Amino acid sequence: MDLAELALILIGGIGFCILIGVPLAIAIIAGAMLAIFAHGGASPVIAPQRLFAGMDKFSLMAIPAFLFAGALMSGGGISARLIDFANALVGRFTGGLAISNVLSSILFGGISGSAVADTAAIGGTFIPAMDKSGYPTRYSVGITAASSPISPLIPPSIAWIVYAYLTDQSVLRMFIAGIVPGLLWGLALIIAAWGIAKRNGYPVFPPASLSELVRKFIAALPALAMPVLLLAGVLSALFTVTEASVVLVAYALLVSGVVYRELTWRVLWTAITEATRLTSAVMLILAGASLFAWMLAWVHAPESFGAWMQTWVHTPLVFLLVINLLLLVVGMVMEENAAKVMLLPVLFPISQELGVDPIHFGVVFTVNLCIGLVTPPIGIVLAVASAIGRISIAEGTKGVIPFVLVAFAVLVALTFFPVLSTGLPDLLLGEMP
Repeated sequence: MDLAELALILIGGIGFCILIGVPLAIAIIAGAMLAIFAHGGASPVIAPQRLFAGMDKFSLMAIPAFLFAGALMSGGGISARLIDFANALVGRFTGGLAISNVLSSILFGGISGSAVADTAAIGGTFIPAMDKSGYPTRYSVGITAASSPISPLIPPSIAWIVYAYLTDQSVLRMFIAGIVPGLLWGLALIIAAWGIAKRNGYPVFPPASLSELVRKFIAALPALAMPVLLLAGVLSALFTVTEASVVLVAYALLVSGVVYRELTWRVLWTAITEATRLTSAVMLILAGASLFAWMLAWVHAPESFGAWMQTWVHTPLVFLLVINLLLLVVGMVMEENAAKVMLLPVLFPISQELGVDPIHFGVVFTVNLCIGLVTPPIGIVLAVASAIGRISIAEGTKGVIPFVLVAFAVLVALTFFPVLSTGLPDLLLGEMP
């Protein structure tokens, strides 16, 4: 069986399962298992090993903690103060809560560096709050899912460390290179969120007086101090990102129980059960993605693609356009750092032979994978946001499509204008690595 036939069985199996209503994680696993049996050269015993390997990562321990903290923020009065302050600050603008959602993702990006963790932390707070304020759920899910992938772009980010390690680039240069793309993505989403909200007449709050703004700022100050505390701790090496997620839980318990005094046994139990349910869903998706990625690597799909590409791609721009198409598909089913480990050893040497700037290539590569996280039908971040909003993937897709188109526009700009990626690092660090 050749590679094309195996790929058709793999993708077709997943698509068929999704069409008949099979949960996403099970659909991915079923498609991979079907390909394993069809190929005949791999033992099915490898499946449980790869499923476990997909979840057996220290960094993933942050997911249940962020989910738990998000549930505590929603039920313990923290999110209510943040929402009140956000409404007072930007509520006068159309789509004010959506704008606040995007700004929060940018801020939390400097803490978690993970799109899935950002979705858990931000989505657990903003999606219920936006629903209560009168926004359609699919709009809330869409803007949350589309803004969460900004996290891997904003430094400090594990995504840039992995790229720098695999390609022998400067970590600091990659950190700085991610700033402009991350802010550009955020600004584009804010404009889109405002435009959609204005067109559909979504809620607008009366302008707050200065005294009211100050009062709500003071009330929200313990909550606003939370990301500052975590960012300071991570940057000062006081704790790691995974440890920071546990600190976030402890801080949420302290603020909601002692400062705001809204933490009850019922709120605590609800937060625990909600975090457990969502963690199970996320981990199953990541496990399935791990098996899928292994299946591609086992049949040498990346190497075959690299050899094929070198026969007809001869210019940097054509190469980047082809890479865009490839990575947008790969990003649907694979976490960005896992995709880098599998594909960069094949694609990076080709990019250098064609004269693509390594910093520019890294930004385009990463942004592609980040968009793939929210691209229907199998975007992992979209699945998490839809689960938080308690809507189907199909309904979440309707909400995220306009924002995905905006992300595509940002990707096109980054592809055609390398200065957006290389300009700031060159300005601050000089043109030499």
